Amino acid sequence: MTLPLIGILRGITPDEAVAVGEAVLAAGITTLEVPLNSPDPLDSIRRLAAALGDRAAVGAGTVLSPDQVREVHAAGGRLVVSPNCRPAVIEETRRLGLQSWPGVLTPSEAFDALEAGATGLKLFPAVQVGVEGMKALRAVLPGGTRLYAVGGIGAEEFAAWRAAGVDGAGLGSALYRPGQSPEQVCRQARALVAAWQAAGSEAGAR
Repeated sequence: MTLPLIGILRGITPDEAVAVGEAVLAAGITTLEVPLNSPDPLDSIRRLAAALGDRAAVGAGTVLSPDQVREVHAAGGRLVVSPNCRPAVIEETRRLGLQSWPGVLTPSEAFDALEAGATGLKLFPAVQVGVEGMKALRAVLPGGTRLYAVGGIGAEEFAAWRAAGVDGAGLGSALYRPGQSPEQVCRQARALVAAWQAAGSEAGAR
């Protein structure tokens, strides 16, 4: 079963991208995002897609324009993640056959994103909305809408968010920080996966 977790490799460099990507993949996280404000991000995406593309969905984060969407597609990326909701970005992403995960904070943004064709919604920054705010948003979203929490969520909060109805999460600095070795990243990834799975069991028992 594919885990609903996105590994965010902010600050990764092309030379270390594949080794770190393999480490994250070994822990069971099969969706990898290289934010475009990382060093040479398109090169990292290109290398990751070539090395891991048959085992992982590789894409870009912090995508802000349709031009950037096209660059990610040309590099072999399969998903586009944004911190904001821009219908033009979503529409170009879907036109090219990629997954679209725009950032939303309000119901208006959420419905605009879904109308434009978003694959799922990235609640960002999740820490600003909180669990109660997410529950209120979840209550008005169409059934089947995938909602991932990103920004300020760590292993300690997984159970509360999962019990409240979030579908997945984006893992940033808790998973990877620039300069960390693949071995360290793998340990962190395994711990986060174990915490996510344990939180699901806890939420199901409530």
